[in-house]
Amino acid sequence: MGPVDVLRSSKSVVPLDSAASGGAMDACPMQAPTEEHRRTHLTGRLRVVGVGASAGGLDALEKLLKGAPERSGLAFMVVQHLDPTHKAMLPELLQRSTSMLVAEAEQGTRIEPDHVYVIPPNKGLTVASGRLQLVPLAQPRGLRLPIDLLFESLARELGERAVGVVLSGMGSDGAQGLRLIKEHGGMTLAQLPESAQFDAMPQSAIRAGCVDVVATPEQLVARILGGRAQSQHEPEPDGEAFDTSLPPGELQGVLQLLKRQGGHDFSLYKRSTLGRRIERRMGLHGLSSIPAYEQLLQQSPQEIELLSKELLIGVTSFFRDRAVWQALRDVHLPQLLLAHADGHVLRAWVAACSTGEEAYTLAMVFSEALQATPTRGASGLQIFATDLSADAIGRARRGHYPAAISGEVSAQRLEQFFTPDNGGYRVAQRIREMVVFAPHDVIGAPPFTKLDVLCCRNLLIYFTPPLQRRLLQLFHYSLRAGGLLVLGSSESVGQDTNLFQPLDATARIYRSSDKIKGSGIPDLPFARRQATATAMDEHPMTDPQNAEANLQTVADQLLFQQFAPPAVLVNERGDVLYINGHTGKYLEPAAGKANWNIHVMARDSIRAAVTNALLQVSAQKKPVELKGLVLHRDDNTPQAVDMTLRPAEVPGLPAHCVLITFHDVAKRPRPSRRHAGQVADAELQAELQRTREELQALREESKASHEELQATNEELQSTNEELQSTNEELTSSKEEMQSMNEELQSVNGELQSKLNDLAVAQSDIKNLLNSTQIATLFLDNDLNVRRFTEQARKVFSLRESDIGRPLSDLTTSLAYPGLQDDARETLRTLAPTEKQIATTDARWYSVRIMPYRNLDDVICGVVLTLVDITTAK
Repeated sequence: MGPVDVLRSSKSVVPLDSAASGGAMDACPMQAPTEEHRRTHLTGRLRVVGVGASAGGLDALEKLLKGAPERSGLAFMVVQHLDPTHKAMLPELLQRSTSMLVAEAEQGTRIEPDHVYVIPPNKGLTVASGRLQLVPLAQPRGLRLPIDLLFESLARELGERAVGVVLSGMGSDGAQGLRLIKEHGGMTLAQLPESAQFDAMPQSAIRAGCVDVVATPEQLVARILGGRAQSQHEPEPDGEAFDTSLPPGELQGVLQLLKRQGGHDFSLYKRSTLGRRIERRMGLHGLSSIPAYEQLLQQSPQEIELLSKELLIGVTSFFRDRAVWQALRDVHLPQLLLAHADGHVLRAWVAACSTGEEAYTLAMVFSEALQATPTRGASGLQIFATDLSADAIGRARRGHYPAAISGEVSAQRLEQFFTPDNGGYRVAQRIREMVVFAPHDVIGAPPFTKLDVLCCRNLLIYFTPPLQRRLLQLFHYSLRAGGLLVLGSSESVGQDTNLFQPLDATARIYRSSDKIKGSGIPDLPFARRQATATAMDEHPMTDPQNAEANLQTVADQLLFQQFAPPAVLVNERGDVLYINGHTGKYLEPAAGKANWNIHVMARDSIRAAVTNALLQVSAQKKPVELKGLVLHRDDNTPQAVDMTLRPAEVPGLPAHCVLITFHDVAKRPRPSRRHAGQVADAELQAELQRTREELQALREESKASHEELQATNEELQSTNEELQSTNEELTSSKEEMQSMNEELQSVNGELQSKLNDLAVAQSDIKNLLNSTQIATLFLDNDLNVRRFTEQARKVFSLRESDIGRPLSDLTTSLAYPGLQDDARETLRTLAPTEKQIATTDARWYSVRIMPYRNLDDVICGVVLTLVDITTAK
């Protein structure tokens, strides 16, 4: 029984879904573990290393496994792009490189440490409940991503115990899966591109910004084991139980770098969370002190970005804690709907939404609650989903999730709220339209207000108690009276029972109290900063030692406001930077989203003139004056206005600014003589006629241009559709060819390895035969020469060119005329023949004729062995 058979027959398997820390098993894996040993390992935390490779990956896999100790405590799962019609030799080839047991993965096998499981051809490999799962690959060969499939399964099943490794290969398979492992707190590694035969896959993973370690294959396992100490004992972040060894003061430099260069303030996060994550990054880089890591951060902006992502824990899933969503669907959302008239649109905020699963879950639950409340069929829900991570928001906006979510979402909901798309699922359009995603800092940015539902689950556990209280005050301010606050399973409102009343303590659902409504914006850091900034802008005199200068400044401002003309300062795009005086007569805010742009705010009667004048100022860099513009007031009375636009190239201001001033023109007295009015009327009639003729010409010219553009657009659209179709066909062909090329590369690597083994074996056999000093002649079924040893040249006249010649054509010194007859008889009866034969030079040989059997026990000729017995004779 070989090692593979031993592995397959072994029943002493340790569960994967055990939860604790530990390393390798003490007992030999070939022995059944004792109950004490099993209990010991059940308290351990088995880490599974998913390894993805493609073209050129065999060599990298062998080097990686050679660097793994026999008792590492790790389980390895190897996925390679394989030809679905070719029997894989990968397990046998990898077994030569490691003392761990290597086997082809089988359905339902429970994962053991210190074992290597290899994907079979034409299957996908995943993990569920500590067992291997083989899934069929329905996608065409060019669209299959088995490495991503494994990595995503490991991330969702194991979280921080998952390890993903990307080795040599073409394409980008594995990058998306590594990102998910990273988001769930696992460890991600990639082969150093310079050491890979094909560097596309490692490069793609590195460019995705989700790789912790880049090293040669020989170093990867050592880096995995080196980083394990940083995460083995890491508890859940629900308290300060973990006492990091980092002194509080040493973190300040790192936090300042994160705030200054990364743009995020983590100073109010729990020290335990910061310590664990920073120590983990230090362990990945082999650093033992905070100053050394701080120096690395100063030299590497990429490391600052990676540390920021490390601190932004993005663990989420659909319908996490199902009891919470069931309570919302069955009880609390219907009550909210019934509390408002039909047609009312509820407002919800999902803070720290990560990649959007929770926001979409709320939308689906609301849709089901709405279906169960037919009297409110016209009502709706607007969800604002925010997160600090722009990458997570980008993924949430796409609304595309892998096929693995079928373990979180029921088949009925998948059919109702999702559409299959590219091997995964895409959120249905009607659900997607209910959610608005945006980057948002819940600590330092203004909140959403007038909310009916606020969902903030598993965020407060990472913050210090003072910040938790401030955020709860913020949430109370944001919610309407009677609004719902939904927290995580490890969170509560603490001492703020005057702000929220518990509705469902188990599900952590609270109702906003109206006892202290109307008290204003709570005292939060961002509110204090904004209030301070506003006060400084409006009242720049803050230095008591310079009171006289400040009095002069105030007087100047009062004079400017009283006597200076109304004016606005705009940048090159027309955005309003500063307003002096009362400009409401000339500008007004546009309806809709706030937009402080002169092109939108200018009154309709002067907007075109302002736009043209701004273009002239930008092109000529000279002042432009507009005389006699007619401005229609709110009461429809006309007002003549002069405008002056001047370039404002002043140090301290942004480049290409323009100052626009407005001057009202006094109304002129009407002429006293009647004929003056008649002349004016005639001039106006003539001017009106010229304007009509010009407009008619412009209209005809515009119509002709429009027709030409329409024809050109139709031609371009037709051409674009043809090119798009061709491009899709070429892309599909390219992906299929690339997939086949990768599979052939893998097969070629396996065959090359086998050829090398055969060459070595052939050389060994040749040396063995020559060292026995026995003349040997191999004949096929037609008694033609197949092979011979050097000693046979002394008996038969043989050269290399004689291979394939009949035995009867050979000249021999044996006095054995019946040699051919005896050889044919041996072929017929399969009975060996042995005789002592003399030679013409007075030597004696023991001639033995035996049938030649191949590995399949098929007779393929005879073997003649001639042993020199002259001395014995």
